Amino acid sequence: MQADRLSPCEGNAGILPLHCVQGQNDNHYFMKVFLTGATGFVGSHVAQAYAAAGAELRLLTRKTSRLAAIEGLAAEVVVGDLRQPESLRPTLRGCDALVHVAADYRLWVRNPKEMYAANVDGTRELLKLAREESVAKVVYTSSVATMGFKRNGTIVDEETPVSLDEMIGPYKRSKFMAEQEAIQAARAGQHVMILNPTTPIGSGDAKPTPTGRIVVDFLNRRFPAYVDTGLNLVDVAEVARMHVAALERGRPGERYILGGENLTLKQILDRMSAITGLPSPTMKVPHAVALAFAFFDETITGKLLGKEPRATVEEVRLARKQMFASSAKAERELGFKVLPVYQAMRAAIEWFLANGYAPPVADMPQGVPQ
Repeated sequence: MQADRLSPCEGNAGILPLHCVQGQNDNHYFMKVFLTGATGFVGSHVAQAYAAAGAELRLLTRKTSRLAAIEGLAAEVVVGDLRQPESLRPTLRGCDALVHVAADYRLWVRNPKEMYAANVDGTRELLKLAREESVAKVVYTSSVATMGFKRNGTIVDEETPVSLDEMIGPYKRSKFMAEQEAIQAARAGQHVMILNPTTPIGSGDAKPTPTGRIVVDFLNRRFPAYVDTGLNLVDVAEVARMHVAALERGRPGERYILGGENLTLKQILDRMSAITGLPSPTMKVPHAVALAFAFFDETITGKLLGKEPRATVEEVRLARKQMFASSAKAERELGFKVLPVYQAMRAAIEWFLANGYAPPVADMPQGVPQ
């Protein structure tokens, strides 16, 4: 059997594949997967992982989606809208699995109702359709943002207590509420598994995401100072691999944090400096100063000019918490690997430079920084 197949016909951890045909010399695994969010950063890597594993793919896109991320992929591409769920019924019909990666991921939005409609209502209705169309398994891509982070840098896991009241801003609140929809569906008997990536980084972040914007701003010398905060960075390719593993090994109703290295923002900037040779900022800004700047930027740039602000009040409020997490459960149950983030960070930097997001960096150091 080839190493990149999803599973041999004997199954994995006691779970039999859905469509399995055993040949004379090989075990072939076939699964029809309906995937949302395939043109996004994480979703495009997930699509590539399923394609490499031999799955038959049906990819949901929007009319406005840029298809460069899935160009050349052996997949059926359909156009639809999560805000019109009933129109998706024919595309779900006949699928073995639903993998719901799509989300409205912005830390600033003029109309929060749009975000709740996409993230919460869209998830609820898609789960309902999957039940009605007898889709056997569902993987819901949530976020580590739904976890109960503390200001003191405590490393959290799936069992850390948390409530909706702790969620800051429309994005975190909508993802928490959507995750609750997935948990309730699992409790009612639907085979739903929940993945909680931390802060994915790697190549192909075309939008870019808020995380990618940190890299782009650094490369464009627009990071003069930093605040005292922390993130967990994870290789997006490993996150994608776990979407395949979840269909084999994941337990219904369970949440799995997918994380890499716990790093302060200053450590992240220093590592990008070591990779590129560009200077890392040395001035630390108090949260109160950053909050005041974000308030004025959001008011003037966002509300008055109608453009996305460089800093938002939500981002600064989030930064008061150290978003450090443990992936021990995913390691035990899914075979997740906590990888050093260097390769993924370098891949992101090289991709942004190659695609014109920042001016070329002369004489970028080679090798792994010490």
